[in-house]
Amino acid sequence: MKYQSIATVASAALITVLLGQAQLAASQEIPIFNTVKQKLGAGERVVGVTVATPDPDIYCAVANAGFDFVWIEMQHSPLTFAEAARMIWACRDAPAVPFIRVPGPTEGDIQKAADIGALGIIVPMVDSVAEIRDAVQFAHYPPLGTRSQGGGQYRGLYGDGYRAAANENIMVVAMIESPTGVEVAEAVANVEGVDVVFVASSDLGSFTGLPQGHPEYEAHVTRVKNATLGAGRGLGGPLAWMTTRPEYNFFQAPSTTSLVSSGARGVLEAADPCYGVASGVSPVEGEDPCP
Repeated sequence: MKYQSIATVASAALITVLLGQAQLAASQEIPIFNTVKQKLGAGERVVGVTVATPDPDIYCAVANAGFDFVWIEMQHSPLTFAEAARMIWACRDAPAVPFIRVPGPTEGDIQKAADIGALGIIVPMVDSVAEIRDAVQFAHYPPLGTRSQGGGQYRGLYGDGYRAAANENIMVVAMIESPTGVEVAEAVANVEGVDVVFVASSDLGSFTGLPQGHPEYEAHVTRVKNATLGAGRGLGGPLAWMTTRPEYNFFQAPSTTSLVSSGARGVLEAADPCYGVASGVSPVEGEDPCP
């Protein structure tokens, strides 16, 4: 009986220790605050609006409009990191999370983008495996990468636990824009730390001189698609492909200037279906012509 009591006590103590360890592990689970990563992991499709203006009001308007992320355009705009930081901070509680297309895959650009709060690093013109491998390194803290700690507003945006959770939340998007990039697409997609491979449809047409639908153009697109899906990565493209290419799940929507223009037309047409329509022309077939 004495030995049984000792064994019972020991078993109870062991169970208590194990339960305590399990509770500690649960409390130390890494938070995922990148909702784009969560949605892609759940099999959903995500859409990001393109912002190239430094106006925080415009940023906040689109960040709260229903998009999943904001594609802050720094490759083809004069935006500075200081301006991008102000926009991100101005709408720090918006549901759309900030992604930045950096000017280039350099350590300085990627470090600054992450420090001001970007949860997605969009890398343009990926033509070599070395480029994207370096980008992944610059975007992640050790032991996964070589990102150094410094100043920035990331802690104010995501809390004191940011350093421990950053590697699980930062996403890297590799853009394939040329035939050279297509050639290395499979190797790029298989780089650990790449989350999405994006087909830059317009630039691919520019570099090849071919329109969408041309067999050679589509062969390039198919090659990137197969490589990306084969590696289990997200597959990106323009929003126009959402209804025509079901394999894609990461989309770039038009710019804010385009949205303002289309929104203005919508408001005017809602007020007067004949607004801007020449007299005697029916805006919808079968309806009475506009007076």
